[in-house]
Amino acid sequence: MTGSFEGKLALVTGASRGIGAAIAEALGAEGAHVVLTARTAADLEQVEEKIHQAGGSATIAPLDLTEPESISRLASAIGGRWEALDMLVLNAALLGTLGPVAQIDVKEFSKVLTLNLLAQQALIAAFDPMLRRSEAGRVLALTSSVAAAPRAYWGAYGASKAALETLVTAYGQEVGNVTPIRTAIVNPGATATQMRARAFPGEDPATLKQPDAVGQAVVELLKRDFESGARFDLTRSGSSSRAGP
Repeated sequence: MTGSFEGKLALVTGASRGIGAAIAEALGAEGAHVVLTARTAADLEQVEEKIHQAGGSATIAPLDLTEPESISRLASAIGGRWEALDMLVLNAALLGTLGPVAQIDVKEFSKVLTLNLLAQQALIAAFDPMLRRSEAGRVLALTSSVAAAPRAYWGAYGASKAALETLVTAYGQEVGNVTPIRTAIVNPGATATQMRARAFPGEDPATLKQPDAVGQAVVELLKRDFESGARFDLTRSGSSSRAGP
C-alpha cells in the first residue's frame, strides 16, 4: 500500500473501537504502520485485521495505560523496533459517572484523571525522544466541547479534558520553535460511540456522525501543515450540537 503516510509510524491509544479504531484504520489506509493500544486484545485484533485486509500494516499492544510502568514498557518496545514516532494520537479516555460536583466520587475521579490526564503526560514524556527524531512529529489530543464550555454534571470529565488541552498546548509551545513537532487539539463533536451512548442513553445514534467520518477528518488534518497549539472543531460535520463526548 502507498499513501500520504507511507513509511510513517503512528501510535493510537484507545484504538479498540469507536473513534480510536476509525483513526487507526484511516491512518493504515494512508500507508502508516499503526501501533494500536487498548486494554482488550480481542478487540484490538479485530481492528488490526481490518487494517491488514485493507492492505495496511499494524501492530497491537494490549495494555492498561493506568497501570504503573505500562507506558514506559510500551515506549521501550516501540523504541527498540523503530527509530522515530511520526504521529501520536491521544484518544483513550474515561467518561466516569455524570453527576453534581459536590457528589463526585473521589476514587472514580482519580481514575478519570489518571487516564485522561496523567497517562497522557506520561505518553508525551515517554515518546518525546522518538517524536523529536521524526521529520514532522505530530501530537493530536482528542477533546470534548465540555472542556471549553463547562456543563452541569459534566464537571469531572470536563475538568480532565480542560487540563489535557492545557497540557498538550503547553507542550506544543515548548517544542514548537526548536523541533518539527506540532501539536493540535481536536474536538470530534457528537459521534456515535459507546461513550456517547452511555452519556445520552435516549439519543438516536442515527442522528450522529459515524466514527469513520472522524477518522477521515483526522487523517486529513494530519496531512496539513499547522502551527503548534492548533485547534480543530469537527462538530459541524455532525447533525447534533449538544455538548458531550
